[in-house]
Amino acid sequence: MENNNKYLGKEKVAKLLLKFSIPCIVSLLISSLYNIVDQIFIGNSELGFLGNAATSIVFPITIIAVAFFMVQ
Repeated sequence: MENNNKYLGKEKVAKLLLKFSIPCIVSLLISSLYNIVDQIFIGNSELGFLGNAATSIVFPITIIAVAFFMVQ
């Protein structure tokens, strides 16, 4: 098991950055697309602009929470 983690000290930083950043970027893009679709459905419902305001406030908080949990 310890041999699997040695590549973090031996690989080039650019390669490691690319390897670990792509899944993060993809997950954030999917989350953003989900938020856009959610805004469309909420905007067309009876909640209207109040529902859009609520999701507009919560989405950045969610992204910040995800960022903190990805660091650990």
